[in-house]
Amino acid sequence: MSLTVLKRLYSLLSPTLLTVCLTLVASCSPQDAQRSTLPIEGYSLVENYQPAPNGTGIAYEKYVLDNGLTVLIHEDNSDPLIHVDVTYHVGSAREEPQRSGFAHFFEHMMFQGSEHVGDDQHFKIVSEAGGTMNGSTNNDRTNYFETVPSNQLETMLWLESDRMGFLLNSVTQEKFEVQRGTVKNERGQNVENQPYGKFNEVMHAALYPPEHPYSWPVIGYPEDLDAATLEDLKAFFLRWYGPNNATLSIGGNVKSEEAIQLALKYFGDIPKGPEVEPATYSSPVMEADRYVSYEDGNIRFPALIMTWPTVPLSHPDQTALDALVSILGEGRKSTLYKNFVLTQRAIQSSGFNNAMELGGTFSLFVLPFPGVSLTEFEKDMRQLLDNFSLEDISEEDLQIFKATSEAGLLNSLASVRGKVSRLAFYETFLDDPAHLDEELNALQSLSREDILRVFQTYIKGKPAVIQSVVSPANPEARTQPDNFTIPTRLSRNTSLDEGLELRETVSSFNRSEKPIAGPSALVIMPSYKEQDLPGNIRMISTSDSEVPLINLQLVFQGGRLGQSPEQYGLAALAGAMMNEGTTNYSAEEFEKELDKLGSSVSVTAGGETFVVSMQTLERNLEATMALLEERLLRTTFEEPDLERLRQQQIESLQADMQQPNAIASTTWQKILYGQNHVLATPFAGTVELVEGYELDEVKSFARASLHRENLRVVLVGAIEPDIIAKKLEFLQQLPETGTQWQSQPAPPQVPGGNLYFVNKSGAAQSEIRIGYLTNLTYDPLGEYFERSLMNYVLGGAFNSRINMNLREDKAYTYGARSGFSGSELTGPFTASASVLREATADSIQQFVNEIQSYRDNGITDEELQFTKNAIGQSEALDYETPGQKAGLLSQIITYGLPRNFVEQQQTLINGLTKERVDTLAKQHLPLEDMIILVVGDKESVYASLEPLGYPIEELSNQQ
Repeated sequence: MSLTVLKRLYSLLSPTLLTVCLTLVASCSPQDAQRSTLPIEGYSLVENYQPAPNGTGIAYEKYVLDNGLTVLIHEDNSDPLIHVDVTYHVGSAREEPQRSGFAHFFEHMMFQGSEHVGDDQHFKIVSEAGGTMNGSTNNDRTNYFETVPSNQLETMLWLESDRMGFLLNSVTQEKFEVQRGTVKNERGQNVENQPYGKFNEVMHAALYPPEHPYSWPVIGYPEDLDAATLEDLKAFFLRWYGPNNATLSIGGNVKSEEAIQLALKYFGDIPKGPEVEPATYSSPVMEADRYVSYEDGNIRFPALIMTWPTVPLSHPDQTALDALVSILGEGRKSTLYKNFVLTQRAIQSSGFNNAMELGGTFSLFVLPFPGVSLTEFEKDMRQLLDNFSLEDISEEDLQIFKATSEAGLLNSLASVRGKVSRLAFYETFLDDPAHLDEELNALQSLSREDILRVFQTYIKGKPAVIQSVVSPANPEARTQPDNFTIPTRLSRNTSLDEGLELRETVSSFNRSEKPIAGPSALVIMPSYKEQDLPGNIRMISTSDSEVPLINLQLVFQGGRLGQSPEQYGLAALAGAMMNEGTTNYSAEEFEKELDKLGSSVSVTAGGETFVVSMQTLERNLEATMALLEERLLRTTFEEPDLERLRQQQIESLQADMQQPNAIASTTWQKILYGQNHVLATPFAGTVELVEGYELDEVKSFARASLHRENLRVVLVGAIEPDIIAKKLEFLQQLPETGTQWQSQPAPPQVPGGNLYFVNKSGAAQSEIRIGYLTNLTYDPLGEYFERSLMNYVLGGAFNSRINMNLREDKAYTYGARSGFSGSELTGPFTASASVLREATADSIQQFVNEIQSYRDNGITDEELQFTKNAIGQSEALDYETPGQKAGLLSQIITYGLPRNFVEQQQTLINGLTKERVDTLAKQHLPLEDMIILVVGDKESVYASLEPLGYPIEELSNQQ
């Protein structure tokens, strides 16, 4: 289990609508203002916004169609792609009591086909165009988005407009039931089967009164999903999914004049929906602290979460609250980290400020080590807060907050999706796509006194929801007995459905004809330079001037494959130690120096490498490079750090033994590779091994991992590589040789046809793995690459046979897949899913049926063309951001790929034939050699597996 899972789940279940601040100087010329008043038939131009030269704002034009649809257009010709986003101003906050989950439910229904787009064709059309797509729902909005090559704009508008204006006639009871099952599977996978998965649900129900829509979860309660009817869902659509409650945002390689005309063509005929009034709810009022708790069988560490109600995202105090949570709960410099994690009392601590449209929450949480009293933690947290004063907010803290906010925003603007998403967010909630101006003013004027003021206003001495998450084995571990009972939920107000009528869209053209895409955009792989640095160090670099960021990676061969069997887990521990203190800085001081620059320097131990990564704003290169040198050459290794990190690693290993997904992954690798293989052991090692490592061992392994032999340097940024080369002269101080990859024992010959079972009592869903260990290592230009092409329609795409069967047809899972993996070592073919436990046996049968049918009967001509189009046309999306460019360069230099390797891959794609795919399927899908693994609740699952006829071997949950 990742120890950041609690915070990740918080954003997943109720996405935080955070705003980030950045220096921005923008202007709107008098000519622009005059233009905005000109009437145009079918729409009005409201605003033409152009940031000032050297500003960081997002240029856009804002239009409103006569039916109320807002259209934002941003021209960005840096890459041959576009991003389309349709945001509906409806989330779970527009739902009624007893009808929770409708907004999220409808997000699923919007992908099921519309009047002129066939069932499940939306995903297929976007994928075949070489694009990506998805949707998301939170408390306050639902959005749907696609990133595609720029010649596909008209097709995307056709798709989005068809489901806005022509959806309901295609919504059937069968589709409704399938998606009801899919949503329940999503809840099972992301809530019931996840550690701390219900904490957000419990917290909101305790904080908000039952009439407030934030009191129920975005994903909905199971009983509400069960009670929903098709007519209920249609009524929800009619009330909230009109064009006057939506914003269409288009960004990328597009002309505004063309884009607005296409928007008018496809959306202009859609009638308005009912008028939508702004939602208003009072902030929750608590007279005293509310203690609540729940038991979670997926956790090892109890959790203490303290939550205070604050203010909505539009409130001017949001910036100060963001700064406060940074000081109290984020990073090594934070109050919680220094008092609890560094003292080895907690495995993790953090905080988050969640700003939503109708209100906000401010939370602090800790995950104490088992056996540590939550009562004591609450007492200590209260004392920290009681003593918090202006002296605890330094000018350095303020500088750090401003610098990291700026760097975070620049990163978010590196992609056209990031720019478009920000425009859509500001328009939807603030009616101001250029709101970055106000964000800047709030940031630049922020003072220490402002931060203290919001602390005293919303936190200090104020009642909070104090939640304990405890294990069923120790329910009395909660901090205090519960003193608050979550109120009974209100009844539904059926009058809201009255007066809703089906709106008929009369189209001015034939919508049944899918638009014909224009010529494919010319995609040019980024040019790059390779050069040798002194000491036989290879460097590869490319220019990227879209944002003023420099990304540098030092890639050392080693990592997990550099471990002997006696050293398993040592790479992970050494990598963690390499992020601690240095000769001239404590770990906290080092982090502060980086944060003041808005920079990052980190060391990561991986499967085959140690990677030292650096990112900085161009203006702060000199200071950041000095810190990079400090990290690489002068990291100190101290016994207290080792003890703390060792304990965290051990607790992480033991926590993984509670997670069905982690249990399945570890057991799967162990079956395939055998007990003594490096890949058969968790990356973090075993408890017994990690307990025994001495400081000198960790230090020696870390130092030996950072050597010049096979060192590769990857550079992306607006800077000459020779300048960086000169600044990297300190690399000559590294040893010439060091850790080498270790030879591995031959994997065992595992007989096919066996089913292995691991009991995880109470698991809400079963984890399934089906596959075998192949004989091919990673090769992006050989049969390994061809196998991925062959697998695409079997289990590699959303529209794959496996996913369409188990998710879209049977509603057994939130997602099912298959694929080949490999590295320098051979990897497995694995088909996998988390499924309803009552559907475990039939899910296995469906997996087997699909694999067998594909192997025996081969690919269809339509599937072959889909594969070639989807993969062959996706190149436009591959090189957009600095991170994508760095990944490309790293692949080239790691595997010694030729400059035209992308063209060679394209040749393989274009030349792919049905005969070749069928041959690959017969060779690489040997069903008789495959094994099956199930991790699930034995009491409810095991008996259903026996009639399948496989020999069953039960394994223990041991690492």
